[in-house]
Amino acid sequence: MVLPAWSDTIRRLYLSGAANQFVLHGNVADRLLVPGDGAPVTGSLTDFLTKEQLRRFDIVIGFELGSGVRVLAGEELFRQVAPAGNPPNTPAQVVGWLDHFLRLCVNLRGLAPAKSGSPGPAGKHVSVAIVIGSAELLFPVAKQVRDYELNSMAAVMRSWSHETHFLEQHLAVFLLTEHLNDLNHLLSQNPRAALVDIPLPGEKELVEVFRHFRDRFPKALETFQDRPEFPAARLAGATIGSIESLLKQREYEKDPLGEPDLADLKKSLVEKDAQGLIEFLEPTRTLDDLHGSDAVKAWMRQDLALWRQEDLEAMPMGYLLCGPVGTGKTYFVECLAGEAGVPVVKLKNFRDRWVGSTEGNLERIFGLLHALGRCIVFIDEADQALGSRDAGSGDAGLSGRVYSMMAKEMSDTSNRGRILWILASSRPDLIEVDLKRPGRVDVKFPLFPSLDAQEGYALIRALGKKNRLDLPKECPADLLGLIPTHVTPGAAEALAIKVYRQVKIDGAEALAALRDCLDEYQNPIPEKTMLFQIGLAVKEASDLAFVPPAYRHLASQ
Repeated sequence: MVLPAWSDTIRRLYLSGAANQFVLHGNVADRLLVPGDGAPVTGSLTDFLTKEQLRRFDIVIGFELGSGVRVLAGEELFRQVAPAGNPPNTPAQVVGWLDHFLRLCVNLRGLAPAKSGSPGPAGKHVSVAIVIGSAELLFPVAKQVRDYELNSMAAVMRSWSHETHFLEQHLAVFLLTEHLNDLNHLLSQNPRAALVDIPLPGEKELVEVFRHFRDRFPKALETFQDRPEFPAARLAGATIGSIESLLKQREYEKDPLGEPDLADLKKSLVEKDAQGLIEFLEPTRTLDDLHGSDAVKAWMRQDLALWRQEDLEAMPMGYLLCGPVGTGKTYFVECLAGEAGVPVVKLKNFRDRWVGSTEGNLERIFGLLHALGRCIVFIDEADQALGSRDAGSGDAGLSGRVYSMMAKEMSDTSNRGRILWILASSRPDLIEVDLKRPGRVDVKFPLFPSLDAQEGYALIRALGKKNRLDLPKECPADLLGLIPTHVTPGAAEALAIKVYRQVKIDGAEALAALRDCLDEYQNPIPEKTMLFQIGLAVKEASDLAFVPPAYRHLASQ
């Protein structure tokens, strides 16, 4: 069985003496392949630690808030050295009891060896490992400096990582938490503890998983019996637990997985694991479905061609789509989803009112993105979502922390060619300058409304085709004067729907219905606001080639 890379990291840190306390965070609730009597079996992270990582330890003790103290390995020796009576149940008492137990084990080393034939481990180095599940529930972030009980519990746990007699004792402590930001800072920021990220399984890990599963679920995997690499590549980003659950259902129903199933399954599995923090954009359109913006589409297609050719040096880290409200920024990304051939993920509302939850949500999102392999990440309303460097005290510093996490992730050069960020905003001036600098956002594309009546009519006609409106290719001369200036795709679509409604209700011809709808039409965006946002888009554009000649003079204003 191939062990995960993080397991080897823990082994090297412990054997070298660099750390004896480990904070495992990230995908800690997933299933793992665990050594069994014969073939591996799936088990929890605690099972893996007990049966593989800590198999040479004399005693392994587990503790969770719900199940209390459990002896996971070495129960006979535990009975000989443990304090009399049953372990307590409340967290503060358990931490005190564990501290007392560890100090007993330390003292045993100093005793003279037991006489021959007498029971007891006197003089023996008793190796002990402690595994704390859901550590953030036992040691949450203290809301006040004077939260003495929480801080004292965390301080006791922290002491096991730096007091000399514990370091000389064979002791290993594991704290398991999904979100690092939810854990008491005395533990999550302990310089003597090792922070170990447990990632979502990638393609390599899933190949091993599917090799194991093909014997357990022969019917569900009969299509892929000889090629586990195929479903592993297609389902990268999903948890092992969700895949196992799916295969159990398919095996029970005698319903084999097929190649066409995998894309939809990945989408549903990953979105379920993400708990509503992300969604996949459906690749139902391509850039051919996008009206106008020819220079922008040509540039994007060139970048996608470089991506497919593995020529990553010229690949941008990210794009910024900016332009007035209604210019189709989200629609643009939906069209790009069908063109790119890679998953396009939209970040949903990851902010939460609970302390630390927002940061934990971002941790989960970043872990999912890394596991997906190549993907495009879309952040709409980026001026609101990305936070700011200095947001004042109104949100207790949350915007600043979001800004810091996003800035770090977006500038990680190891993501070049793996994650392409796309930000969209009608107010790019409100996005922090550092977040839209080269190295995070390399290309800024402006999107504009129609330039004149002819272009506005063409846009209305193009969007009217979706509703089967039969409008002539050329705009009649008497209609040109009614076409409003600065028609956006959003406004054009609303007009097309209104025309379709009138055609259906009154039985009028499409052209006559359009004339009636335009007769007293008011642009949904005030002209002053429209011109202001056009000016912002022009100034943000990374290349004036993306700007129509009629607007280029705004760059210097």
